[in-house]
This record gives sequence, structure tokens and C-alpha cells, in this order.
Amino acid sequence: MRILVSAYACSPYQGSEASVGWGFISELSKFHELVVFVEEEKFRKDIEKYLNQNKAELRSVKFIFVRKKRNRFLRKLWPPSYYRYYKKWHKDVYKIAKKLQSQSNFDIAHQLTMVGFREPGYLWKLNIPFVWGPVGGMGYFPYRFIAKLGLKGFIYYLAYNFFNFYQMNFLRRPKLAAKKAGIGLIAATSENKRYLKSKMSCNSTVITEVGCPEYTYATSNNENNNKPFRIVWSGKHLPRKALHIGIHSLSMMPKNINWELHILGNGELFDQWKRYAKSMGIIKSCVFHGSIEREKALNVMQNADIALITSLRELTSTVTVESLSLGLPVVCLDHCGFSDVIDETCGIKVPVTNFSKVTNDLSNALYKLSTDKELLKKLSEGALKQASSFTWAKKVNILNQIYCDKLNDISDQH
Repeated sequence: MRILVSAYACSPYQGSEASVGWGFISELSKFHELVVFVEEEKFRKDIEKYLNQNKAELRSVKFIFVRKKRNRFLRKLWPPSYYRYYKKWHKDVYKIAKKLQSQSNFDIAHQLTMVGFREPGYLWKLNIPFVWGPVGGMGYFPYRFIAKLGLKGFIYYLAYNFFNFYQMNFLRRPKLAAKKAGIGLIAATSENKRYLKSKMSCNSTVITEVGCPEYTYATSNNENNNKPFRIVWSGKHLPRKALHIGIHSLSMMPKNINWELHILGNGELFDQWKRYAKSMGIIKSCVFHGSIEREKALNVMQNADIALITSLRELTSTVTVESLSLGLPVVCLDHCGFSDVIDETCGIKVPVTNFSKVTNDLSNALYKLSTDKELLKKLSEGALKQASSFTWAKKVNILNQIYCDKLNDISDQH
């Protein structure tokens, strides 16, 4: 097929949204001819560098780079001003897309990244079949945890929940785009699937936005009883990542358990969380690595026994599937995209209740895995098996079926 794709964020070297764009595009390029719109300032250098070094790859893809205008001063004063310029970027893309469509017919238009539901772009207005997704960002920050985020976090996530309520119920364009997508609507998580149904009256297919590489690594299993039980936590040090929940949970571990918490990443709460670990009396067992190169980070993860994820608001997070591909059982909260990816074969999920209950449940889960070597080994094997379900190839197989169903649906209507 000939497909027009809007992938604002797309890079072979960056994480988060950019890795979502690249993962889908690189796999789709094996099947289709793609014209892909990407933001110029942040992603052009990465893509051109990769293509220069890998000349045989992505020959069926034509990238069109469109620069987004920015006002960094205004964004510092009022962060949501980002959406004003982001919307303008989509309008610019639509103008180019209309010209391209008049010159040569495309089979499908796909709004791919960014994943958030607030901005569906304008490709749905083209007179061709439209696919949108994975779509995320719907839902709320757990209210019972807002008070535990400090003043800034409290104000931010209270406002976040208010705006999400308003936008899920009253934004017009997302509803029009979702309706145009029809059976081509893709949800990033089961939670978003439920909200797309209840707020936009649209059915959707769930495809997790993050993917695993085809290969997996073997972790070094904790055969040495004298070695500490190693836990790895990875992410930006932001309120929603809630590392303090993990620190509090570990402070409740029995004193006879020899454990280490390896913390990857950096951010505004780096120093605050370090102080919190000190105040909870466990700083000697915590290793704050900060931001390190990807290879070094993978090495830290490979030497761990389990991954701990404490996010209170997320889609699925790359670290989830990355941990599985390393054979690391995952201990996390039973919500967001974690509910879809982690099951009893590869990890332990605890219900999202309140701070006291969650920290107690997490502590019990960590204690169980630190003392039951057989269970740890079984979940490690299960993690590798589960990772194979989330490769980009598997995701694009589902996506290709959606493309076919969408085309068949259109032809049936005619």
C-alpha cells in the first residue's frame, strides 16, 4: 500500500514517543511505501545520520521534515502553549498532504505520533481511509496519591485531572477523527479503549505503543546467595514516576534481606528522592546512577534480578517491555498499560488503593521475590516469553490487518 503517515516524533536514537514512531515506521517499511511527516528541528539529524549509516534500510520510506515554530519563553511561562504550535504544525502537514494526495493517490492516511488523544491532526479530513493510533492520554491521575506529590505536584495533577475531564468530554476534533477512523481506531491501553468507547462512542483495537527488539538478553540469575537481591528502577525523576513509593516500600523490608536498588535516570526530583532515601534510612542500599549511556544502562539492568516500576500515570513505558526482554520479572501497579503487559507469568501487580496499602503490598512482593528463588526463576523465564508477544513485528502484523479491514470496509460501503 501507499501510506501517508504523520509521525511528529520519530528517531532511531531517542526514547519515548520518538522510539514509538521509529519502531512502527521501520517495521511498516518492510511491507509498504510510506511518506512520513516528521518534525524537523528535533528529529531530522537523527534520521539522516541513521540513513547515511544504513543505506540499504528504509528505501521504501520518504521522510518529509516540517519545522514546528516554537516560543520557548512562552512555554516556560505557560506550558500548555505547546499545543498552539503543535496544532499549527499539523495544519502545515495537512496542506502538504492535500497537495501530495492530488498528485498521487494514497491508500491510507495514518496519524501515528504523538500518541495523545488531544491532537488528532488533520489527515482525517483527506478523502481517503484514515487510521489513528495508538491513542493514549485518556484517564486520570489517582486522586488518593495527589496529596503525596508535594505542592507543585499536587497543583499540577489536580489541574491535569480537571483538563483531562474537560478535554475528554468536550474536545470536538478528536471525536470527529475517531469517528472517521472507525475500525481503524487503535488504543494504546485497555484503559484508553474503555474511554474511547465511553467518551467517543467508538470501538478500538489495543496495540501497546512500545515494542521490544526481536532479540532478548540473558540476565545473570542470582545464583550466588551472598550477592544482594538487585532491583532496578528506571525513568525520569518526575512526580508521576513516584520513586518515593518504591523507596518507602523498601524501607519496610526485613533487615535480614540483603538488597540493592539501582536507580537510573535524572530529573527535577533527583536530589529530593536522594534525601528521601536518606531520611528512610536506606540510602546505603540505593545506587543513584543518574543519566548514563544506553549501553551502560542496559548493563545495569542485565545485572539486576527484577525491575520495579512505580509510575502513577503512564501509558506503558518503554522500560516495561525492555525489562521483559532482559528476562526481568516486573513488580508494578495494576493500572495504565502495565495491566495489559504484565501478568502472573512474568511479574507481580499490586492494586492501586492508597499510599499505605500500596507500599505495604509492594514491600511484600519484593520480599517474596527476594526469598523465593524458584519463583524468581519461573517469572524470569516467563518475562522472556512475554517479551516475544510485544515485538514490533507482532504489532505491525496486527496493524496490517487493521489496514486491510479498513480498506475492505470502505470498499463494502461503496
